[in-house]
Amino acid sequence: MAKITYIEYSGKEHTLDVKNGLTVMEGARDNGIPGIEADCGGACACSTCHVYVAEDWVDKLPPKQPMEEDMLEFAYEPDPVRSRLTCQLKVSDALDGLVVQMPERQI
Repeated sequence: MAKITYIEYSGKEHTLDVKNGLTVMEGARDNGIPGIEADCGGACACSTCHVYVAEDWVDKLPPKQPMEEDMLEFAYEPDPVRSRLTCQLKVSDALDGLVVQMPERQI
């Protein structure tokens, strides 16, 4: 299990214990965290679970796969370094302490 902090655009923080094997998106969706819409349900077919990863986590995460890179082109104000799709981040003990911030809106 990993403790993950989700920060809304307004700055409101939600820190949750998310079970290993779920995705960061599922942790938000299953706990009603606003700001992650997850319209495609985790199929990496949209960009509505886009977040900005805390800078100190960028190099700790697995690299973006081509499909995620493609979908991030459709995200609202993507950051070439910090933007990730939470449906592509599988929770494990290695993600304990992860901090993600939602953009102003999802598109």
